[in-house]
Amino acid sequence: MHVPVPRKLRENASKTPEHAEWLRSLPDVVASLARRWELTVAEPFDSDDGGAAWVAPATRANGEPVVLKIGMPHMEALHEIDGLRFWDGEPFVRLLEADDSLGAMLLERCMPGTSLSGRPEDEQDRIIAGLLRRMWRRRPIPNVFRPLSSMIEAWSVESRAQSERWPDDGFAEEGLQIMRELAQPTSDDVLLGTDVHAGNVLSAEREPWLVIDPKPFVGDPAYDATQHLINSADRVIADPRLTIGNFAELLGLDAGRVQAWLFARAAAELRDTSNQRWLRLAECTRLRGGD
Repeated sequence: MHVPVPRKLRENASKTPEHAEWLRSLPDVVASLARRWELTVAEPFDSDDGGAAWVAPATRANGEPVVLKIGMPHMEALHEIDGLRFWDGEPFVRLLEADDSLGAMLLERCMPGTSLSGRPEDEQDRIIAGLLRRMWRRRPIPNVFRPLSSMIEAWSVESRAQSERWPDDGFAEEGLQIMRELAQPTSDDVLLGTDVHAGNVLSAEREPWLVIDPKPFVGDPAYDATQHLINSADRVIADPRLTIGNFAELLGLDAGRVQAWLFARAAAELRDTSNQRWLRLAECTRLRGGD
């Protein structure tokens, strides 16, 4: 079975032997799942954000439109299937079938499936805040999900491995230290989506908007505000106090804590010295006396 592979996914899969082997097995996996779940599979979606999974529209034997997703193994998405089971369509797309060993999911297809990123920014803020507040729930018992601190530790190791690219060692270390402190488990922790932004929110029929692509960890809800704000970096850079404050108010969160998380993430990304936007974002969100 011929399986087209989007350019970005192919590039990412070439970076490690494990991922290269995953890519080589992909045609057989797609063919096997198509037979098992009685699917007609179309060309995969191709986008700049699609570098960690093979995702394609498909149709079931009864004519139902669905999405076939096969995740490339990576740390952040380890419990994506578990998260979709836990949330059970509230407010994510529904998981219809799954093969945990293959990281394979048959998902509800959002129709018409247009991205929230095309909507006005104030509307994005309101919708994402409402979705986040719905998804924040206490961890299930028994709890299969990892603490947010485990993701932060993995990011710290990755960042330090590239520390020769840091433009300012002290600046980056400050961000990593703040992330470690904020990620310490507390009794207020909830199950987070961790990658909720307008590009991962699609228009649908069952609800006006549904979330896709969860990367669940248990931790501080203020962390979950950051991905949307990072994707709104120009607004944050132009007026950090107003932009962060307004979004934190919609979420019922402390704006100072959201700002601290946002600074820490931006500072830790300073290993990417080719992107001056990260540096500007870190500079404008750095907490100072009186903030």
